[in-house]
Amino acid sequence: MSARILVVDDIPANVRVLEAKLLAEYFDVLTAESGEQALSLAQNENPDLILLDVMMPGLDGFETCRQLKNDARTRHIPVIMVTALDAREERLRGLEVGADDFLTKPVDDVTLFARVRSLVRLKGVMDELRNRDHGHQVGRDIAAGVDWAAHAVIIASSAKRGERYASALPAFVTYEVESDAGAAFAAVEDGADFALVDLSSPDFDGLRVCARIRASAKVRELPLIAAVNSDDVAMAVRALELGVNDFVHRPIDSEELTVRVKTQLRRKHFADQLRESIDERLELAVTDALTGLSNRAFIGARLKHFIDSANSGGAPVSVMLIDIDHFKRVNDTHGHEVGDGVLQAFSRRIQRSLRALDHAGRWGGEEFVVVMPGAGLAEAETAAQRLREAISGREVVLDDLVLPITASFGVAQVNPGEDMASLLRRADMALYEAKSEGRNRVEAAASAAA
Repeated sequence: MSARILVVDDIPANVRVLEAKLLAEYFDVLTAESGEQALSLAQNENPDLILLDVMMPGLDGFETCRQLKNDARTRHIPVIMVTALDAREERLRGLEVGADDFLTKPVDDVTLFARVRSLVRLKGVMDELRNRDHGHQVGRDIAAGVDWAAHAVIIASSAKRGERYASALPAFVTYEVESDAGAAFAAVEDGADFALVDLSSPDFDGLRVCARIRASAKVRELPLIAAVNSDDVAMAVRALELGVNDFVHRPIDSEELTVRVKTQLRRKHFADQLRESIDERLELAVTDALTGLSNRAFIGARLKHFIDSANSGGAPVSVMLIDIDHFKRVNDTHGHEVGDGVLQAFSRRIQRSLRALDHAGRWGGEEFVVVMPGAGLAEAETAAQRLREAISGREVVLDDLVLPITASFGVAQVNPGEDMASLLRRADMALYEAKSEGRNRVEAAASAAA
């Protein structure tokens, strides 16, 4: 995994040592000798991660990190603070100003590279979400909008051990303790904001639980915090390689855990916002805004897919075209607002009356299309009759208006080798026949191609 790393230290020898180590692992390296220079490079070069020395003249590491995290252009860049100090107060101060981790000199190479790769991987995921969002998250960022209320699943070798971990959690976190791997996974799937996993017990394989969570599409993005023994570097590195987001050393410092939990929840909140924004825009791209059914472009693409499958030896596919009878009269008599209400009510009846695997869409105006994969002509015709009866059997009620509504149907099954245009043309001819014969009826197209 390659990435661009910014190394910041006022001592040139320290810069050269870290630069050499990173270059040997095929990272692209930028260097800065002051906090001011680091801020400028971060804004202009957008590195994937910053290794930031704490003790520097002018802007020290804490103030530099604070300014990085307060700037919308740079707050998404992970920061690892590097220092000769190992005091608890220094570590907490670094985490509180937004640092993602705090490493002590001399830096253990294995731990350094595991942490670098983990944070670069995380930034890659976040960058991908932000790129897909195309700037639509106006006014939203990773630092905003978090409601400090969360639910955790604590996964430990015993209930007693889990309760000891729970006592270090911040007050805003509710929790449940699981000591069985299967029950723990079920609890995570049931709904959790993060999981705290014990990796310090020799008789409990917490790594396997972490691996299972990361392999599940449903909970793959769940923040994982591991509890490891302070001298077990190998376990911490293995956890990061498996996708654990962060770890705390035993015995757990409750203040440090609180800061790390808030960091993970902040990231989760931002990622959830991005995914929600992307999903909303994807839905808008394929949905008719008025009726909530698929729009013409999407339903046409689905129909083409099933036609291609049928022509390649797959299951048959049939289509029904539906036209609301005398809809222009509704608009002319009662206005377009009432007409829109009729279209919405009509669409709901279509959705309620179809099979789960059928696809309904608005084709245009008062015309609708239903794609029925796996259905032959007789089955499609029966379904159309059932839908016609559901529509004509009950009036549409809009405030004080009671409107009798009926619809005409044209049904066709794809012929071998037939394309979408031909299939729709035959269904349209059948629809025209249904309207010519008095409306409120179903007509099926002949099986032979026109």
